[in-house]
Amino acid sequence: MGRMVDRDLEHLRLLGLVYYILAGVSGIGTLGTAIWFAFAGTSLSQISMNSAAGGLFARPLMGAILGGAGVVALAAGLGWALLAYFTGRNLGEHRARVFCMVIAAMTCLSIPWGTALGVCTLAVLNRRSVKMLFS
Repeated sequence: MGRMVDRDLEHLRLLGLVYYILAGVSGIGTLGTAIWFAFAGTSLSQISMNSAAGGLFARPLMGAILGGAGVVALAAGLGWALLAYFTGRNLGEHRARVFCMVIAAMTCLSIPWGTALGVCTLAVLNRRSVKMLFS
């Protein structure tokens, strides 16, 4: 029984580390996306865009649309990075098993690496010995 618990602890530690890495990569990618939206919004507001009907698009409207999309992308990306961080922390501290399972299932949607991480996390969290560690 001692070897199984040691194996489970090691697997939980490694999964937590990978979720920390996922949180960092997601955060950096999100900031890159926000910079891109800021650059695109600034660039488009500097040029006039002719529509097919011959009129001009309102520059402030285009900036507001891109700014709003950038804020939504930034909020969603940073929210996901925080969820990944908390999942890594909870796995290391053996808390909130259901929360970790929900985030692992959501991580499966990120093909291919997220799928592998999510499936491994779900497999480890469904072990009887791991369930006892979390209780």
